[in-house]
Amino acid sequence: MSTVHSRKAHEFLQDSEKITRHDKTFYGVREKRDVQAFALPEWEDLREHASQIKRHTATHLADYLEKFSKNLESRGVIVHWAENDNEFNEIVLGILKEHNAKKLVKSKSMLTEECEMNPYLEKNGIDVVETDLGERIIQLMGQKPSHIVMPALHITRHAIGEEFERRGISKEIGNHDPTYLTRCARYHLRDNFMDADAGLTGCNFGVAETGDVVVCTNEGNADMSTSMPKLHIVAMGIEKLVPDYRSLAVFQRLLCRCGTGQPTTTYTSHFRQARPGAEMHVVLVDNGRSNIIANDEHFETIKCIRCGACMNTCPVYRRSTGYSYTYFIPGPIGVNLGMLKDPRKYADNVSACSLCLSCSNVCPAKIDLGEQIYRWRQQLDSFGRANPVKKLMSQGMSFVFNHPMVYNTALSMAPMANVMPRFLMYNDSLNAWGMGHEMMVFPKESFQTLWKKGKVR
Repeated sequence: MSTVHSRKAHEFLQDSEKITRHDKTFYGVREKRDVQAFALPEWEDLREHASQIKRHTATHLADYLEKFSKNLESRGVIVHWAENDNEFNEIVLGILKEHNAKKLVKSKSMLTEECEMNPYLEKNGIDVVETDLGERIIQLMGQKPSHIVMPALHITRHAIGEEFERRGISKEIGNHDPTYLTRCARYHLRDNFMDADAGLTGCNFGVAETGDVVVCTNEGNADMSTSMPKLHIVAMGIEKLVPDYRSLAVFQRLLCRCGTGQPTTTYTSHFRQARPGAEMHVVLVDNGRSNIIANDEHFETIKCIRCGACMNTCPVYRRSTGYSYTYFIPGPIGVNLGMLKDPRKYADNVSACSLCLSCSNVCPAKIDLGEQIYRWRQQLDSFGRANPVKKLMSQGMSFVFNHPMVYNTALSMAPMANVMPRFLMYNDSLNAWGMGHEMMVFPKESFQTLWKKGKVR
């Protein structure tokens, strides 16, 4: 019985050229990450420090949230608290309506994707414009992000050029030069910045000691979103907090190196208060994060800084694309976050893992991503989502391994598989494992037999 992920992956794998390009592109980012990491002798110390900072902050979160909010409010920033996605969306809409705002320009925010804020605001008459270039491209194409840092990297420049032509953003038909298309996007977005009523940014880090909202971008779109409109709204998950500037420095060195293979982002912007004549709101969102902190088995997931390194290294993600996953965040971290959100709904994704643990080895916060996926697999039966075929196979294997005579008989008969007709051995309905795999050639004599005869020592 195949999962949703495996069925979607099978469809995408039919286009071998696209999959090969996707694989090479994201592994190329992984290789850039390695270059940056190996250039720092203290790299593993930074990872360990980051892990400990995140663990400390999460276990003292109430204190840091209080300090953070008080620092913001002391400078006139209006702080809101949202328990879930509905409250978050309603708060943002309420702020916009209070200011009679009709157009919202926003920089990249996976929290707004998580809460499906864009469609909610659009249904209520707000024109929402994504200003991150990748996000804007997929917004125009009516797609969802396929990666949390590089949402449109799977799309070719020719497809982007054709979309820009349809939208009237590009005037030179057939000119798909990246520099030209980028210039067209700049002009297009500049007009939106100029007549926007409000700007919304995400938040990479919140500094509790100073009340800083830190946003990291490579395009400067967060700065434009906050410097042109008079209203600035910050969407921030409560797990984004770090204690102080010294802690921030650790993550600043890790985030971009892991995410894109750069020493740092082009822009690292700090927002502490509204500029003169403007207004700033910060919406602190829980939406299940407190439950993750309270989960003894999967607590580590809360340490994620959304760099995307686990996706770039994951062989399953690279060969199946982000759109094969059923949760809005793909890859190893998405598998774990989806299961924490709703294990019955997103259980299909736990099959999307080879347990190579490469994700655990590259995570800047040292989250045990692969190990957690393994633990989720052990719990599938308790959620009623265990694969019945795999359950039957496991029961059969357990019987064989616990009965030596049956095991020895099966071992002696194994070479018969070598002469079985191919149409039986590679029949999808009889042997799903045979898809994409060649069956091993069984030796005439088993290792056990050779050992007893003294032929191996």
